[in-house]
Amino acid sequence: MNMYSQIKNPQIYLMIVSDAFIFALAIVTAYLFRFDFSLNQVNIYQIITILIWIVPLKLVVFLSSGIYRGMWRYTSIRDFFTLAKACLLSTLLILVAILYVSDFQGYSRVIFVVDGILTFLFVGGKLIIIRSYFVHYTNPDQNKDIFSRSHFKKVLIIGAGDAGEKILREIIENNQLHYMVVGFIDDDPVKQGRSIHGIPVLGKVKNISDVLDKEEVQEILIAIPSANGEAIRQIVETCKNCNVSYKILPGIGELIDGRVSVKILRDISYEDLLGRLPVKLDVSGIRSYLDGKCVLVTGCGGSIGSELCRQVIKFQPRNLILLDASETSLFNIQMELQNEKYFRKCEAVLGQVQSDDLMNDLFRKFKPQIVFHAAAYKHVPMLEKNPWEAVFNNIIGGRVIIDMSIKYHVERFVFVSTDKAVRPANVMGASKRVTELIMQTAQGNGTRLMAVRFGNVIGSSGSVVPVFRRQIERGGPLTVTHPEVSRYFMTIPESSQLILQAAAMGEGGEVFVLKMGTPVKIADMARDLIRLSGKDPDIDIEMIYTGLREGEKLYEELITEGEDILPTRHEKIMVLRSNGHENGANYLQIMRQKLDEDIEELIKYSLCHDAGAIKKKLKEMVPEYTPQDNEAVL
Repeated sequence: MNMYSQIKNPQIYLMIVSDAFIFALAIVTAYLFRFDFSLNQVNIYQIITILIWIVPLKLVVFLSSGIYRGMWRYTSIRDFFTLAKACLLSTLLILVAILYVSDFQGYSRVIFVVDGILTFLFVGGKLIIIRSYFVHYTNPDQNKDIFSRSHFKKVLIIGAGDAGEKILREIIENNQLHYMVVGFIDDDPVKQGRSIHGIPVLGKVKNISDVLDKEEVQEILIAIPSANGEAIRQIVETCKNCNVSYKILPGIGELIDGRVSVKILRDISYEDLLGRLPVKLDVSGIRSYLDGKCVLVTGCGGSIGSELCRQVIKFQPRNLILLDASETSLFNIQMELQNEKYFRKCEAVLGQVQSDDLMNDLFRKFKPQIVFHAAAYKHVPMLEKNPWEAVFNNIIGGRVIIDMSIKYHVERFVFVSTDKAVRPANVMGASKRVTELIMQTAQGNGTRLMAVRFGNVIGSSGSVVPVFRRQIERGGPLTVTHPEVSRYFMTIPESSQLILQAAAMGEGGEVFVLKMGTPVKIADMARDLIRLSGKDPDIDIEMIYTGLREGEKLYEELITEGEDILPTRHEKIMVLRSNGHENGANYLQIMRQKLDEDIEELIKYSLCHDAGAIKKKLKEMVPEYTPQDNEAVL
């Protein structure tokens, strides 16, 4: 808003008149303080003389400083900083003017310092009065005494920090929210017995049940965005035992532009119980290789591919090439980027990554500099039944995109791999391992090629969580393959951010391994999801064990024999190099030639849809691959 726009606002004249009166009052009061409330004719003459030019001077300073741009009903700490700067500047100008005119002959410097302080206090007090009026007198519901608010829902806020304070403030100020906050819960001993906006901190998390009984709380608002899974689990269990509903403020990664609001409180999800901490990214390192570059994301419509697109555009690439074989998924991510994220520098290419001609045309036309290869078939039992599709899509597609990246001098190529490539027990894992080998044997050609290996992603397409949720909605039963089966899990944003981070560190040939934390038993996950739905496992909803499916292990691993693992400068990323891949260009060339010969055999078997021959050949190419027939692998 410029000064002309301010002057057009009719309410500004009321503020100017009131401030002019305050400026006059401040200088008169300063004189009274200086001369012990006894003014002579000389003092009165000075006051009149000074007022003639001091009041206009202060009005000009205040108007130009932006004091009148704010909406006074929403006065904040930042407005008081602006006010302080305006008062300081006007005081300095007054002192300079008097020094220039009279060299302070007959004038007391203290008067003008006190005048500046009083101006800040008087104008600040006016702003507080205006703010208080709009908070209390235009919100009649919040002014009623506690006994007249029987229709309000009594809530307890867990977390007496910044997020909890902002939620309380919104509840107090928003007359459409029929909430009455009875107190806070926080484990910080410094906060015990204290209060926020008059609302007391009633105890620690371990005392929740006592507080709930005493205060007759009807709902809990969890405002600890960084809380770990165990803490959330404890709170949820207490709420269930006390028959109290609960909502949670999303994690830091989900808060947009740092806003905290009651509107984004939501029901607790399994991601909250998983308790993955926010990823600390080397933003400058990621920006250095993405800013102003042309980026290609294959499989852009999938769970990981689409999130990669959302993350990449934050670093201002020159343009983004979207490649996917599903027209619906491709259309959805293109529309989201253009219409919701306002990133219009993207091109959608519908096609298969294993098409040599299409990839040649794509690389020649767009000249991508960074490639994220997320396109793959990932459903383990489906690929066990149709292993030829794993060959065509995962292996051939991987080889084509790797070769094109080298041919067209791509700067960085990142292959999204899986923990199932470690001692693979299924076709999907074996096909991913073959693609890792292709990537590693293609080094030394100027393009930095690397792979990122991680486990299951919560909420991704084909993951177990959406399946369980649908089963719960139907009233059960929940089908779990084995009571002891466990998997590593991370969230979609976390996995995508770590892929970007690993790409910033790669020099070529690395297989990066993401730290997945502690593996989670699928049966425990199923029980947690049942409890989150407000039901009891094995009572309200039955759980059935169906036996391991084809190609499934009881547990997954992140590294295999012959792989040395080392830490990196990022706490959540490790790196490994397989033995033998540092033996020089000739060795890599021989390895690649052998791989190509084996792949040609795989293609031959795949064209005949010979599942047995495909698995046998994969076993030759990946000796640690152990095909399973509905048996557990330990």
